[in-house]
Amino acid sequence: MKKLLIILLVLPLMAFAQEVEERIMTMTQFKIKQGHTSQFKDGVKKYKECYTADQGENEWNFWSRMQGEGTVYGVTGFMDKWAEMDETDEAGKDCYSIVMNFIMPHVETITNDMAKTLPDWSRKNAPTAQAKLAWVTYYKVDNGGNFSDVIKEVTSTMKEVEGDSRAYWYSVIGGDIDNADYMVSSTYNSYAELDVKRDTPYEMYVKARGEDKAKEISDIWESAGVKSWSYIWEHQPELSN
Repeated sequence: MKKLLIILLVLPLMAFAQEVEERIMTMTQFKIKQGHTSQFKDGVKKYKECYTADQGENEWNFWSRMQGEGTVYGVTGFMDKWAEMDETDEAGKDCYSIVMNFIMPHVETITNDMAKTLPDWSRKNAPTAQAKLAWVTYYKVDNGGNFSDVIKEVTSTMKEVEGDSRAYWYSVIGGDIDNADYMVSSTYNSYAELDVKRDTPYEMYVKARGEDKAKEISDIWESAGVKSWSYIWEHQPELSN
């Protein structure tokens, strides 16, 4: 892969495999200065043009955050192992001056995070490259053991009832004291798919296991001390490679 200096902007896109595997996900968020969105996007396009002309091998996807304060873009990538951080991306190095001159002047803050995929909790098949939206929910928990017990139980039941899990789970690696501990992403190919009505995981669990068992699971969830928040991210194909 590439050293952190080079991957401030460019992170490898997940190679959409047949099945989800255990990997390391890298996430970078850029909060853009007010009134600088067009300049930022132009800078990313310049970088993309330089990188592809230099025959760079890495691929990436850009996403824009739909809610929350300010204008925020995100880039996500995956590594099979930590050793990829030791590799050098020559095209990225050659085009790095564009990052400094045409992208970074328009960025207010950068946040870098990492997470580990959790295949046992996740959908069997990886998301399609055509996904337009990602609805990501973040969880900060006081008791990770109780939280895991609930997710494992509900996910197992969901696989029995529907044939598979509905989303992709991650365990966050490190970060500051306010960081999430877990996150889950559901992908959609259009906004219209958000209008489709389905039972919530809890409603599905009640129907499958009964009210008493559902009450037990709810009590364990409460004891885990869960705080959660979520954002919808929209894919930006013109900024992606």
